[in-house]
Amino acid sequence: MSKLDPEHEVARLRKLLQQWSAEYYRDDAPTVSDSEFDRTLLALRNLEQAFPHLLSADSPTQRVGAAPLAEFDSVVHRLPMLSLDNAFNAEDLLDFDRRVRERLAVSKVGYACEPKLDGIAVSIVWENGELTLAATRGDGRTGENITQNVRTIESVPLRLSGEHIPTYLEARGEIFMPRAGFEAFNARARRDGEKPFVNPRNAAAGSLRQLDSSITRRRPLSFCAYGVGYVEGMTEGFPSHTVAMARLSQWGIPISAHARSVDSIQACEHYYTELSQVREGLGFDIDGIVFKVDSFAEQERLGFVSRAPRWAIARKFPAQEEMTVVLGVEFQVGRTGAVTPVARLEPVFVGGVTVSNATLHNADEIARLGLKIGDTVIVRRAGDVIPQIAAVVVERRPETVEDVSFPGSCPACDSVLVREPGEAVWRCDMGISCPAQRRAAIEHFVSRRAMDIDGCGEKIIDQLVDLNLIETATDLYTLSHDTLVGLERMGEKSARKLQAAIEDSKKTTLSRFIYALGIREVGETTARQLAEYYGSLEPLYAATVEQLQEVEDVGPIVAGYLYRFFTDPVKQQMIDKFLSLGVHWPSPEIQLGDLPLSGQIWVVTGKLEQLSRDQAEANLRSLGAKVSSSVSGKTSCVVAGPGAGSKLKKAQSLQIPVINEAELMTQLEGLQK
Repeated sequence: MSKLDPEHEVARLRKLLQQWSAEYYRDDAPTVSDSEFDRTLLALRNLEQAFPHLLSADSPTQRVGAAPLAEFDSVVHRLPMLSLDNAFNAEDLLDFDRRVRERLAVSKVGYACEPKLDGIAVSIVWENGELTLAATRGDGRTGENITQNVRTIESVPLRLSGEHIPTYLEARGEIFMPRAGFEAFNARARRDGEKPFVNPRNAAAGSLRQLDSSITRRRPLSFCAYGVGYVEGMTEGFPSHTVAMARLSQWGIPISAHARSVDSIQACEHYYTELSQVREGLGFDIDGIVFKVDSFAEQERLGFVSRAPRWAIARKFPAQEEMTVVLGVEFQVGRTGAVTPVARLEPVFVGGVTVSNATLHNADEIARLGLKIGDTVIVRRAGDVIPQIAAVVVERRPETVEDVSFPGSCPACDSVLVREPGEAVWRCDMGISCPAQRRAAIEHFVSRRAMDIDGCGEKIIDQLVDLNLIETATDLYTLSHDTLVGLERMGEKSARKLQAAIEDSKKTTLSRFIYALGIREVGETTARQLAEYYGSLEPLYAATVEQLQEVEDVGPIVAGYLYRFFTDPVKQQMIDKFLSLGVHWPSPEIQLGDLPLSGQIWVVTGKLEQLSRDQAEANLRSLGAKVSSSVSGKTSCVVAGPGAGSKLKKAQSLQIPVINEAELMTQLEGLQK
């Protein structure tokens, strides 16, 4: 700091933050990651604290968000919607608690804990129980009127229910897009050649700011309340945040199923650790945990600083977005021949892991991003999702960048690439004649969710293919012990284990076998539905395109792929060879009418401890149940583990039976006897 002119540095940081804030809040087109923004804001705050005479009312540290869009009417909040200060580690959280206790002159404080949803903060007003107004936070004092758009969100009640509803009730919360909806929306956008959203937060923002509310209605948005604003006409006020949230829920307003009240800051840190462990299974993005002094009387005594309450803080998770540099682009050929560009990155720690590669999807995505080798980019990683490049930071582009050249021929076999009408993907159509497709098809066949041949990894497959020991997956079942022992780094014990795993894989299920075949667009769910519908392979050979579409979720495109596969004499010969080599399964795979859970629909949500989700669902299916990914009025039972969120809440609202893992294990034990 001594080498910098503080006044010049403050001005520079303010200009940067104002630009980024406008890009983030107003334009929905951020050019830096959240973590970069937070670091810059913290640097500015530290400078202003060190040089108080440089602090001004228009500093980004003194306000929230950006001015409302001109296209929407303005709404003045009756009570300001302020932002929160951040805690980046346990020490910051302890300092917050110390300040709170010192101001209150108490030894212990009770806190309300809840996930910090990564969406758009909104204010929603009900007058005499009827929804009359919804607005964005805007700059904290003036927001945008988005009432018509919010009315299209199914989770927002148009009229409250229950008793003792205030004449004027303002609930504050977050509108967000669940991950499944976000991924599906972006997949459709890429397929249709449209611009995908950078992340679920921007998807929610873009959806709310549609002037045509019918567009918003088609977006998979949800609402979750996290507080109350201005309230009138209550016979008795709320004593605490926890009580207020419970009352909102009684009136039909969604609240977090993960909210909890605790009696110490140590319990807050424990809650943070607990939520961080189940974060990826929640089904929606959270970027931290919010801790609030629970008592409203104590909140009032603590008051506010210029832009944030003294009684609340956000404990941030490690960033899921970071900035790094593209070192190069390589092209990989998958089992269906699709050529996928992959960016090689300067390693960066994001989402809890070090990321050095990111998918670029296809040539259209490279063009949409305007990506060049040498660019600085924003990389996003959420959970197990493959890291993706969300945006290019053009402002940081050096003069030495290079264009990305998409190959005209297959990188593996040099055959000409083809692109089918209406598709964004270039493919090599040489099939197993292409070594890359041959490898990828075998890797898919042996994978855990397919034939599950433990110990047969990429390096083993590479050796087997390079030495011409196998050409297709059928050849795995003819490998001798001597052949396996002859492989590099394969001893007697490892060879015996791999041979045993190959032999064990012969006993499988029809659904696993169909999935393992690697038919284009046929995933686990479709494979299972085909197995349940047809029961054996013979009807699949004879099915027409029209008949295949009678299977749930099989449309004309997938039906076409299935028809071409099962009527191809070469594919039939391959399947016959698998069967002649001993691959088999129970026939028919499932006798639905004879099983104890036949006709029932079950949902498994949250994190299980004794079983994996896959194992629990497989057990339920073996008893005749259909396992669904969503809760509806037709759901028979929900199994809820730690981290269960919206699905659990919906089940409770529909009065659907809910059991925990222990109860599931007891039921499975009884039914499987």
